[in-house]
Amino acid sequence: MKIQAMMSLGLAMLLAGCATESTELEAPRAAGDVIRFTAGRCFGACPAYTLRVTPDGSGLLEPERFTAVPGPTRFTITRVQYQRLRAALAPYRPAAGVTKTIAQGQADCQRFATDMPGYSIEWSRGAQKPARLDYQSGCMDARHARLRSTIQSLPAKLGIEAMLKSKTAG
Repeated sequence: MKIQAMMSLGLAMLLAGCATESTELEAPRAAGDVIRFTAGRCFGACPAYTLRVTPDGSGLLEPERFTAVPGPTRFTITRVQYQRLRAALAPYRPAAGVTKTIAQGQADCQRFATDMPGYSIEWSRGAQKPARLDYQSGCMDARHARLRSTIQSLPAKLGIEAMLKSKTAG
């Protein structure tokens, strides 16, 4: 009985340690951008979350809804995964300090479907002002097909698909 009580106490202490863990990533030692990707809500059961990855390979997924993880979850990626992510997003990166928005009502968004999620990608590095792309995925113009495809491929590129597949969403 004492062993079972000790194991329960140990488990409780372990869980308490996880609950108080910081949701901040350490400053990267390797040169490169910290990439922050946010998938917003849609009308339906699409995953809504924010993730951040560093050039060192540290990652943090912060779920909002319809994900398989109940709270902030750390993960790691390889240097190759980081390089592939950076290369895939490079064509869409605005200059430092600039926010580019692709959304309904703008000249580069003539065909628009409602109830689709919005996405935000932010690149930050040290003291530089971040670069940011905000994309409303309901913007269906053909010129944005590669961006839509790139966004859809991000979970696979990072190996985090299982964290995003909610049992609720099917």
